[in-house]
Amino acid sequence: MAKREVRLALPAEIREGEGDDGEGVRVAGYAAVFGEAADIGGWFTEVIERGAFDDVLQDDVPFLINHEGLPLARTRSGTLTITQDDRGLYIETVLDPADPDVARIIPKMKRGDLDKMSFAFSVGIHEWDDTGDIPVRTIKKFDRLYDVAIVTSPAYDGTEIGLRCLEEHRAEREAKPVSSSTLARVRMKSKLAGIR
Repeated sequence: MAKREVRLALPAEIREGEGDDGEGVRVAGYAAVFGEAADIGGWFTEVIERGAFDDVLQDDVPFLINHEGLPLARTRSGTLTITQDDRGLYIETVLDPADPDVARIIPKMKRGDLDKMSFAFSVGIHEWDDTGDIPVRTIKKFDRLYDVAIVTSPAYDGTEIGLRCLEEHRAEREAKPVSSSTLARVRMKSKLAGIR
């Protein structure tokens, strides 16, 4: 079973009075970007391939504060729009200022206390490359998109899960026979590093 992970992306664009009726708080931005190497807690680097969200765009996705609480908007109700373009996963919503939860966070968004986008997910298909100094995880397909959120600070709740995935990859690799080209590459790296 795929495990839930959380990642931080880019700052959100927040504008007051952007609804169809001139009311509301518009929040828009990229919850995830493609092709950019992200440092995940110093343990590994992660890259999301273009098109990785193809299978999860129809998921019922809530828009939350710090990935918890009642939804401020939701795809199912039509108050949250999620699309995938060449850059990444783009979200847009106009929040209702009459909603007490929204009224509570408007000053925090204006001050920049809540200004980053984040998303919670589980991975469907990924690959690991740990031949370099820092392992690289490439996410090819997401299995589920749990939520998108506006957050106060980077959220790496899924780092431990990602590390477990890396360890599983390494255990599988060690269980397989090693090719002669891999052995030659390891010997060459060791020789260059002065290891006998």
